[in-house]
Amino acid sequence: MRFENALIPGRLERRYKRFLADVTLENGETVVAHCPNTGSMRGCDAPGSRVWLSPARDPRRKLAYTWELVETARDGTLACINTGHANRLVGELLASERCPSSLRGYRRRRQEVRYGEERSRIDWLLEDSDSDQPPVWIEVKNVTLGEEGTGYFPDAVTQRGQKHLRELAARVAAGDRAVIFFCVSHTGVSEVRPADAIDQRYGELLRRAVEGGVEAFAWRAEITPESMLLVEALPVRLES
Repeated sequence: MRFENALIPGRLERRYKRFLADVTLENGETVVAHCPNTGSMRGCDAPGSRVWLSPARDPRRKLAYTWELVETARDGTLACINTGHANRLVGELLASERCPSSLRGYRRRRQEVRYGEERSRIDWLLEDSDSDQPPVWIEVKNVTLGEEGTGYFPDAVTQRGQKHLRELAARVAAGDRAVIFFCVSHTGVSEVRPADAIDQRYGELLRRAVEGGVEAFAWRAEITPESMLLVEALPVRLES
């Protein structure tokens, strides 16, 4: 995935009201950028951090910039805080030669398909297997919380994420395959774990779902101010 326009560097002044960030550009101008991340952004929102913004394509948009990347204060690695890119990155992986072997051989890929008793939308649905395998329901989660080489999800209590795990487990019980896919948008991460200290219930549901047959994948993105690409499979550690 290449960014459509050159990203604009700056320094973060503050993030506030969840969706807003004040950023000082290199020319000294301070602008208000849209923050496309509903989580706590723990480790990614330290004032003074180097950040990169994308300019709005529509000149009529209220906010002229979107916050895309941050150089993390802990170790200087890059993280992409724009959660909207995770599904695209996974879609590119599924369509590429790098696709995990267990997810190959499906002739049809669909996005945002409604399903489940809790009225969810799946990020990716793989259908029409060459070898008559059942459909694969893939829920994508963006990982930006990294500490000492470990990526954690979630970075805030997530009722929505808990619901998705229940829905995936139900698809397995119905005879399909289901995948929780952690898109690691943090270059300093080498493994993924549930963030039990933040959302203990999510960790419990994740372990229960995997024990019941839900498959857990994690892939790390290579990130630059020009592009992003999922390049490396990472282990998902579920032991307490």
